[in-house]
Amino acid sequence: MAENENENQFLDDIMADPLGGPEDEMTLDEMAEEDDNIVALKSEISEVKDAYMRALADLENTRKRSERDRREAENYGGSRLARDLLPVYDNLERALQMAKEDGKEGDKALLEGVELTMRALIGVFKKHGIDPIVAEVGEKFDAHIHEAMFEAPLPGTQAGDIIQVASTGFMLHDRLLRPAQVGVSSTPKS
Repeated sequence: MAENENENQFLDDIMADPLGGPEDEMTLDEMAEEDDNIVALKSEISEVKDAYMRALADLENTRKRSERDRREAENYGGSRLARDLLPVYDNLERALQMAKEDGKEGDKALLEGVELTMRALIGVFKKHGIDPIVAEVGEKFDAHIHEAMFEAPLPGTQAGDIIQVASTGFMLHDRLLRPAQVGVSSTPKS
């Protein structure tokens, strides 16, 4: 008999509310609003994901840029100091040339001291990536590494040949620190 009562109760419930009752029902407006909310949430998720990916890309670009800046500062940070040392090199070089041309024996100790100082300076230059650009008479003028101080016709040369070297040039790693200063032949090609 208890089984009969359960069946009757079930039938009564179905007959009273065949669609499942008002608490389970959604109106069309509520369903449309829920669909709009889902679309808006998906759109917002997509925007946040896009912003996240852009932020990651910006972070990676910033990391690469700072690494490049660090390398440049390491390699080229001392270029002002290096430029300021070049006249010291020039003066030592002139002193050595004058002492060798003079040929006095009494200045031998001074000459050795200047030579040692010059070697030490060249060693410091090499240690920091400063290499001389040694121009030689007879070479072709190269505007990338030479600076023409004058042009003059000189028999037996071709136009663009170096006819005199005024000063040594220098490179700091792969950058020109100072061009070699030279005189260039202007003899026209015959």
